[in-house]
Amino acid sequence: MEVSDRGLPEWLLPVRDAAETVEASQLSRFLPPRDGGGRPSAVLVLFGEGADGPELLLIQRASSLRSHAGQPSFPGGSLDPEDGDPQGDGRLRAALREAEEETGLDPSGVQVFGVLPSLYIPVSGFVVTPVLGWWRRPTPVAPVDPAETARVFTVPITDFTDPANRAMAVHPAGHVGPAFLVGPALVWGFTAGLIDRILHYAGWERPWDRDRRVPLDWHA
Repeated sequence: MEVSDRGLPEWLLPVRDAAETVEASQLSRFLPPRDGGGRPSAVLVLFGEGADGPELLLIQRASSLRSHAGQPSFPGGSLDPEDGDPQGDGRLRAALREAEEETGLDPSGVQVFGVLPSLYIPVSGFVVTPVLGWWRRPTPVAPVDPAETARVFTVPITDFTDPANRAMAVHPAGHVGPAFLVGPALVWGFTAGLIDRILHYAGWERPWDRDRRVPLDWHA
């Protein structure tokens, strides 16, 4: 499966450049187990251009799910056998397949232009590969299965970079991590941490108040 940066819009080039050099330890302190353990999975970090400029596609998981209920995230999930090599193109296929299954997007309109290092989510045991996509030919999106996906939405990059929308989320267990207050949603956890690092290494980050704290049940 081809990974290509041909025809990318100029504003996406800093993300492409960062993806070519960034290391896993620069994205997260949680790295895949050295013994090769963990469940291979992939997410699609899909950049598009909307009415308000560059944007990212997110989903909100259904509140009835056993894990990550109601949490905004990138489309994605674990690899299936038909995806192929979990160390190669299988991760790309899984990211696109899961995005189609969750949002109804047409994967033929997505150009994969980069792959970030795989990271680990200890609470679920997933080894997650972020696949970077350019929504070259957008198609309508909506929850395909409401039992799994409550909402599909896009967020302008300027909303993520706005210091007024940034904070540190406090987990009931005491963990603290980057968060984004965008629209009615609080984006936190793995997704927020990855967006935070992409903004940083792409040179899009603006100074913000890292002492600001919000609870996970924050609502606009």
